[in-house]
Amino acid sequence: MATPSRATVVPADHARKPVDGTASGAGLQAVLWDMDGTIVDTEPYWIQAESELVAAHGGTWTQEQAEGLVGQALTFSARVLQSAGVQLSVRDIIDTLTEEVTAKVRQSVPWRPGARELLQDLRERGIPCALVTMSEQMLAREVERQLPEGTFTLMVTGDMVEHGKPNPEAYLLAFEKMSEVSRLEKDRVIAIEDSIPGVTAARAAGLVTLGVPHFVPLPPDSANHEWGTLAGRSAEDLAELIPSAGGQP
Repeated sequence: MATPSRATVVPADHARKPVDGTASGAGLQAVLWDMDGTIVDTEPYWIQAESELVAAHGGTWTQEQAEGLVGQALTFSARVLQSAGVQLSVRDIIDTLTEEVTAKVRQSVPWRPGARELLQDLRERGIPCALVTMSEQMLAREVERQLPEGTFTLMVTGDMVEHGKPNPEAYLLAFEKMSEVSRLEKDRVIAIEDSIPGVTAARAAGLVTLGVPHFVPLPPDSANHEWGTLAGRSAEDLAELIPSAGGQP
């Protein structure tokens, strides 16, 4: 795995303000977003790339094996692919998969319903957003490029941490770096995730966790809250998940 690097904060170009009508800082302060399966429906791209790689090395790859990798760190996934017969190093497997998926995203970005609209609403209201993904920077930057400039004030990718999801390191790093710009409280910050490793990481980091399952169902009560889709949702809807705004802790 690449040597972990420091996340870089890009200051927001607008002031933070709550969206629930309470005193400044008492409402929604920030939103941390997973990427694959939450903002973009790239899981089919990953599964196709995995299947083709295993087949090229004479192995077999099942749907069940593919679903088991959803939301996992790429180092974990690479080791599973090695056990399925891929005779490459972990680094080479990660690079091969990332290049394949990034190439597909350049051709067509499979946006998840409501994700771009909610990101835009949060930006317009001055609520900073961070991307916290186990994908590496090549793919994350390509997705970011397809969004309005300044959509994310911070990006933490899989090659920036030593331990991937379900470990909370990536979320803790994002929270720490965003707090350097403006003090945050964990019960005022929402993490949006679609996978079991993702919601596990976000909850372990102490964040208000919203599960929006897509490719693989989430177990009951695995997240603080669960929505079926982001379509039609707004910053006000997110603010209602904050305990002081009437949501459940």
